[in-house]
Amino acid sequence: MISRYLLISLCLLLYNCKNKDSIPVIELDSTPVTLSYAEGFEITHHENFTTLTINSPWPKAEKTYKYALIDKNMAPKITLNKADFDGIITIPIEKMVVTSTTHIPALELLGVEETLVGFPGTDYISSEKTRVRIDNGTIRELGKNEGINTEVLLEIQPDVVIGFGIDGNNKSFETIKKSGIPVVFNGDWVEHSPLAKAEWIKFFGVLYNKQKEADSVFKSIEKNYLEAKSLASNAKNYPTILSGAMYKDIWYLPNGTSTEAQILKDANVNYLWKETEGSGSLSLNFEVVYDKAKNADIWINPSYYTSYEALEKANEHYTNFDAFQNKTIYNSANTTGATGGVLYYELGIARPDLVLKDIIKICHPELLPGYQPFFFKQLD
Repeated sequence: MISRYLLISLCLLLYNCKNKDSIPVIELDSTPVTLSYAEGFEITHHENFTTLTINSPWPKAEKTYKYALIDKNMAPKITLNKADFDGIITIPIEKMVVTSTTHIPALELLGVEETLVGFPGTDYISSEKTRVRIDNGTIRELGKNEGINTEVLLEIQPDVVIGFGIDGNNKSFETIKKSGIPVVFNGDWVEHSPLAKAEWIKFFGVLYNKQKEADSVFKSIEKNYLEAKSLASNAKNYPTILSGAMYKDIWYLPNGTSTEAQILKDANVNYLWKETEGSGSLSLNFEVVYDKAKNADIWINPSYYTSYEALEKANEHYTNFDAFQNKTIYNSANTTGATGGVLYYELGIARPDLVLKDIIKICHPELLPGYQPFFFKQLD
């Protein structure tokens, strides 16, 4: 009688003979990619594949997500244990679905926008290039991020869905994963600095085998940002800044450790709440804001209000601020795409250099005499 050990050994021998062309998976020899600012993801190259690890897909996330990326030429020769990964993805990606407008600029900067085949809420997209593909039906409407039309998504069969979530509870994503389509969470918005958010272009670069291109694009953005910051250090005045507006009975504005506040700091201005800390926005009552910011020199991003008339109609007390009376209010909400999507919310994360230069132009116009703000416009 053949022993169990001998039988197992014989089976393994026969299996190896049948798979003599297979390549062993080697994970020991690994080379991590060095990231300059981003902390929410990691890229590690192994002998036969690459791992993409997502550390912070949303605030206070308790789970990390690990994906195996295999080049399509190697995929037939490699077998990975699916239990070790949250998804196994063949690259370069040929068909992708993204779920946040902030993902679209990376595809365009890498020149792979033609791979986008679906999006939930296409009216929010501002990019002229991508809107052409929406209008001709190349990009399918998928409903809403919280309730993606999985029937349409399964029909178009993307290679991967780039997910966006605030807590990981999305039933649509679970349905998509069960169908065999990987969902990879993107946490660019969780990062703590403007350049860290912009560095997530490398997340997309590895999915498309365009790591060199992604690195080149990011280095250019970084260079532009740091040069603008250096220019702002020459400013001779420091205007006081108010931000945000009321929603119902609460005034929401950036806390002092937010990326918005960091950009204001790098623009060398005096943001009146720069000393505050915490996650998320500050939530203050009107009296507290008015007492501190009545005489603020400049007011930026007063919610979605794009005119002085709209501000006054919303709350007549807004008219008592010096910035209202002096007509020094600027908003990014009045730069929109053809269907009303706000360009700042789409492109601002990918291009913090442009955001910073806009603020410098508004607050220190003498430093950028020929520059036209890209996102921000003075209220009508």
